Order: sequence, then C-alpha cells, then structure tokens
Amino acid sequence: MNKLITASYKLEAIDADGTKTIVEEAPIEAPFKFITGMGITLDTFESNIENLNEGDNFDFTLTPEEGYGPYMEEHVRDFDRSLFCVDGRFDKERIFVGAEVPLINEDGERFPGRVLEVTDKTVKIDLNDILAGKSLHFTGTIITSREATIEEMAGYINMISGEGCGCGCGCDHDHDHGEGCGCGHHHGHDHDHGEGCGCGHHHDH
Repeated sequence: MNKLITASYKLEAIDADGTKTIVEEAPIEAPFKFITGMGITLDTFESNIENLNEGDNFDFTLTPEEGYGPYMEEHVRDFDRSLFCVDGRFDKERIFVGAEVPLINEDGERFPGRVLEVTDKTVKIDLNDILAGKSLHFTGTIITSREATIEEMAGYINMISGEGCGCGCGCDHDHDHGEGCGCGHHHGHDHDHGEGCGCGHHHDH
C-alpha cells in the first residue's frame, strides 16, 4: 500500500568524528509531503516511518551504508579543462573551487559534482554524493499518514515525469511536492559515479 505521509523533521549529518551538521529542516509550518514506494525518498527513511501513526514522533539514525554509501576516493576525478569552456573560454564564473556543477554522463543521467581544484589543464571534481560517508540522524513528527489515492499517485507520477502536477493529485500547489525536500532523497543517484565518468561528462548551461 502506498501511503501519503506529511511529516516535519530535522536531518543532521554525522561525520566519522562525530561532528553533527544540520542539513535540512522541514518545520510543521512547511512540512515534507510524499508518497511511499515511489522512489521519492530513501527506502531506509520510508521503512522507519511508514508504519507510524499521526502524531507519532520519530528519532533514528541511518548508517552511511543505509544512506548514500561510503565516501569513495575513486569518485574524485580529474576532467580536461576544455570540457568547461563556453565559446572557447573557460567558464570561470561557474567553475571554481567549492562550486557545485551539474554533470551528465553518456547515459543521460544527471548528478552534481563539487569542484575541488582548478589547474591550467584539469578540473578536479568530487562525484561522491555530498552525504556519502556520513550517518544521517532524523528526528521529527508524523502530521498525517493515510493510504494514497489513485489520483494522488497519478499526480506524483506526472510530477516526476516532468508533466506537471496533474489535477486532482490532492497535493498543495504552493510547495514542490518533495523535490529537494528532506530525507536526502534528492541526493540519491542509482548509478555508479565511477562507471562511465570521463569525457562523456559536461556541465549544463
């Protein structure tokens, strides 16, 4: 059964040394709303809250393996500087140390990378998810939890496919249906950054 869940929560990322950093918050005034079983959030996040009832609080921690996997040094790659040129000139306004760069591989899969170093010949980019290697600590409250209707599920499918929200989805239209919301789900990439990452990548303009 697919459930429509609305929850307020706070997500803290925990480094290997125990340092905690607040990554995301969805307060009760602007909660996170999603349908389970549709790939919108981490499966491990869903499994921890899908059987909770309205008004229940939750407090759990996901290991790196349950979240976005371990940090992989081999996912730090050097790319030819020419890949980041626009009209023959290096795009220094977008490509600088610390910048997040949208990339695409040969299969058309899009994902972000972080610029670590820029030299005269190469650009070093970290293709690891920003939450890779970190434990994820979630605390929050279930505001609503019920079975999703066919119309609501169809609306989410349309949203995911880029066809818009779709009338009758039952979702509030003043929020983004969970895109970029909590659970780190917008960080998830099913493909392996280490495979096929090379000249096939380019950044979007």
